[in-house]
Amino acid sequence: MDQIRESLLKTSIATKRERFGRSITMAALILIAVIVISIFYFIASKGLSTFFVDKINVWDFLSGKTWNPSSTDAHGKPEVGALPMIVGSFLITVLSAIIATPFAIGTAVFMTEISPKNGSRILQPVIELLVGIPSVVYGFIGLTVIVPLQRHIFGGSGFGVLAGTVVLFVMILPTVTSMTVDTLRSVPHYYRESALAIGATRWQAIYKVILRAATPGILTAIVFGMARAFGEALAVQMVVGNAPILPANLTSPAATLTSILTQGIGNTVMGSMQNDVLWTLALILLLMSLVFNIIIRLIGKKGELK
Repeated sequence: MDQIRESLLKTSIATKRERFGRSITMAALILIAVIVISIFYFIASKGLSTFFVDKINVWDFLSGKTWNPSSTDAHGKPEVGALPMIVGSFLITVLSAIIATPFAIGTAVFMTEISPKNGSRILQPVIELLVGIPSVVYGFIGLTVIVPLQRHIFGGSGFGVLAGTVVLFVMILPTVTSMTVDTLRSVPHYYRESALAIGATRWQAIYKVILRAATPGILTAIVFGMARAFGEALAVQMVVGNAPILPANLTSPAATLTSILTQGIGNTVMGSMQNDVLWTLALILLLMSLVFNIIIRLIGKKGELK
């Protein structure tokens, strides 16, 4: 009797394996959380030193138009206006997303609705190839093709917002396209059948039913592409001109948050004011990544409610 009771109360091998798996999963989750929190704390502590240690006014930093941390203005304040880089980053990101969106939607519609067989056989490998190309290759192509072409057509140096927009457009196009394709394929098939059954043409079914049903997913793809474009550094740095001034037009040189970071972070002393302001730019990038993620989640919840 005692042996039977002992065998029943004994932990089985399957239970031990389950507990071990749960422990590994929980440890991995805790490790990821600790890493994320550590990154946030490190960047925030460095970035906020600009305001709490170096005593630089937050508004002056965000709205200032002159970026030259090594010098001071007439009032003896460091010239650390980040507005040109913030404007440059948003301008290039938004323009590239505006240009990429119609191409991505058109390609996705062709691959899923017009010619699924040819789309999967021809366009899918091309999109996967574009995703796998390193950013430095995009930057080098922009430097040798886009910049000289812009110089020939519009004059000037060829470096500027337009060149950066074209390079980022090509970079985010496969990402937005692949996510849009997945969204269109997830639309229930009976949506198409119902639209055709009531007399709609195939094109009417596409733009009045399928695209509208897939709108939250398409918006998510666009925002995801913008998030990638906003954080891109090397490719943009090679073609944008890296001039920390407010761009007067699309062909004038500009600078982005990432381009100034990659240029200056290795040329400053850790703990100095010149280094702290760069960490503040990194903090702005981090906060913008959070904003993009929040927008993606809100769009996803809106789609679920529908």
